Amino acid sequence: MSEHIAVLVVDDEDRIRRLLKMYLEREGYEVDEAENGAMALEMALEKEYHCIVLDVMMPEKDGLEVLAELREQKATPILLLTAKGEEANRVQGFELGADDYIVKPFSPREVVLRVKAVLRRSVTISPISSTSSSKDLVVFPHLTIDHDAHRVTADGTEVNLTPKEYELLYFLAKSPDKVFDREQLLKEVWHYDFFGDLRTVDTHVKRLREKLNRVSEKAAKMIVTVWGVGYKFEVVNE
Repeated sequence: MSEHIAVLVVDDEDRIRRLLKMYLEREGYEVDEAENGAMALEMALEKEYHCIVLDVMMPEKDGLEVLAELREQKATPILLLTAKGEEANRVQGFELGADDYIVKPFSPREVVLRVKAVLRRSVTISPISSTSSSKDLVVFPHLTIDHDAHRVTADGTEVNLTPKEYELLYFLAKSPDKVFDREQLLKEVWHYDFFGDLRTVDTHVKRLREKLNRVSEKAAKMIVTVWGVGYKFEVVNE
């Protein structure tokens, strides 16, 4: 199942890179390494990776700089490695578009599980039958979500979303007009106990609206803020 799935591991410590490479290769992933941020950015722009495991504290370019520059061009899933006391970096990472984070010191098995979780949300691998007519589609005026392919189109144009942005949109779109508060969205979309910064939800909603708005103002207006509560998906017919 993990055939042809490429993972980039970025850390300035050889020992950590070797350890993660060994565990990820055991799962059948193709693993490349980068020892600093500049090298990581060059590799990630040149090659299509299915997931990037990215250390925050590095020489030359830190992980947050790499993340910010990558997000200008690619939606590759990115999992941040942060030291225990760096909560501000984790918050900033999510605001810049990271999909997950792991706190050092970590268990290599935890990293493998997190990588698998991110890949499950973002990679569609050779469906058994692509001729099936029962596609998992969510269709509205101005917006279509093809859940089988994890593809979003607004007014006929594909919208390039990160896995987390996609999940957030799909979750809201499955329950039109239902209002979700930020705590519910953190629990349902992020799937595990979060460290509790509600700005993460606001940031992802903002990025989602911006990306939709580039191709369809009407699609962007479907993500509605309910002041003092949270967010809902509202169908725009015109």
